Amino acid sequence: MAGSGKVVTYREFEARANRLAHLFRHEGLQRLDHVSIFMENNERYLEVCGAGERAGLYYTCINSYLTADELAFILNDSQSRILVTSISRLPVVREALTQCPGVTLTLVVDGADESDALRDYARAVADFSAEPIANEKLGCAMLYSSGTTGRPKGILRPLADTLPTTWLPLYQFVNGLWKYREDMVYLSPAPLYHSAPQAAVGLAIRNGATAIIMERFEPEQYLDLVQRYRVTHSQLVPTMFSRMLKLPEAARTRYDVSSLEFAVHAAAPCPEQVKHAMLEWWGPIIHEYYGATEGLGFTACTPEEWLAHPGTVGRVLLGELHILDEEGKECPTGTAGTVWFKTATPFEYYNDEAKTREARSADGSMSTVGDVGYVDADGFLYLTDRKTYMIISGGVNIYPQECENLLITHPKVADAAVFGVPNEDLGEEVKAVVQVMPGITANQALAEELIAFCHAHLARQKCPRSVDFEAELPRLPTGKLYKRVLRDRYWGDRKTRIV
Repeated sequence: MAGSGKVVTYREFEARANRLAHLFRHEGLQRLDHVSIFMENNERYLEVCGAGERAGLYYTCINSYLTADELAFILNDSQSRILVTSISRLPVVREALTQCPGVTLTLVVDGADESDALRDYARAVADFSAEPIANEKLGCAMLYSSGTTGRPKGILRPLADTLPTTWLPLYQFVNGLWKYREDMVYLSPAPLYHSAPQAAVGLAIRNGATAIIMERFEPEQYLDLVQRYRVTHSQLVPTMFSRMLKLPEAARTRYDVSSLEFAVHAAAPCPEQVKHAMLEWWGPIIHEYYGATEGLGFTACTPEEWLAHPGTVGRVLLGELHILDEEGKECPTGTAGTVWFKTATPFEYYNDEAKTREARSADGSMSTVGDVGYVDADGFLYLTDRKTYMIISGGVNIYPQECENLLITHPKVADAAVFGVPNEDLGEEVKAVVQVMPGITANQALAEELIAFCHAHLARQKCPRSVDFEAELPRLPTGKLYKRVLRDRYWGDRKTRIV
């Protein structure tokens, strides 16, 4: 652990994961059952994932900033029977559990025994064997991706009835692409509930590599860690690049980053000027990829390919890419349309057949998450917009419908639109545009009141940073909000709607 300096050896990791796997079996969990993890980055996080992978379980890593209601929805929707949390998240967990009768046991890292259903993690696992369980089976993550309606969706992948030593095909592909190996040192600066860092650290562990986990990202600490541990591999989001570039020159040049071999980024497209500056600073080691948690397809580009095709997110390496217009016809080269893939890895949205169908083409052969882009003559993909108005702020996916639905319940709000606007540091930030009720004065005091209202009900990432007011929001005759008219004012003449 980067901040505390705590070290977990592989011998300790093996014993810890086995003890927890035994506890899972003792509590009656069998292959394909579900558990959830709701806590900050800490030394226990990865062993919980490891125990799930050894016991054949689906484990759901939940955004540790969610509110009690948001947490309760995921616990219930995933049908999780056991929750692992930490003492710092306990107030939120207590409130959520009042809505979650299906959760029969909660383990609290650094917590104290209080009842049979809420137990200190270390004490609960202490008496179980450190040897593997008798019937080990491969388990994997079932993460949640928010939907356009604001309700999160569990992304379920078929899980073969096989041993935990089996590699999932997508992970085996990525392992080779970025040359993971036993003697590498991986630095993880992101929350482990995100799909990309969760998978990347898991791959490092499968290789027997050294993994350095930051409790939270701090730009100068990141550079210090690279130098101190001679880090070879890392995965970041563009916001992290931007924050390191803004460090004073003396701080940026103080640290030796020459050990880095692969700095991979995704989650949000990187501004061209930021990517150029990072390549100039770190050299040709920065690799980019594009893919959804759903695993529809996978594009990637090397530093050399990106320099030859600035702004691209790469060429297709997994799946079959199609750019289709509104009628489902193939778009010509260079013409933007919805990005579809003949799926690289099968998936479904857990307990939601309607959403699964919505993400697929009429014949079921292709899937999309609603991104819009085009392919150039050399086959490189460029993203230009998001059909669903999803916001990517600091690498975090935010779907605005949930915030819109909340704002409209405020007694002073007649109508509301929420979307992403440019932010130099985060890429995008959440903006709300509000039409007030008759007789209500639209001013800064009301804006602050509405922001506070959102913070009382939603995770902070989903809340608007600012509120503007309009006399009337543009709606189509059908009643559908014509949000693009509003949003385009904030993006000006930028050539894409993605930073």
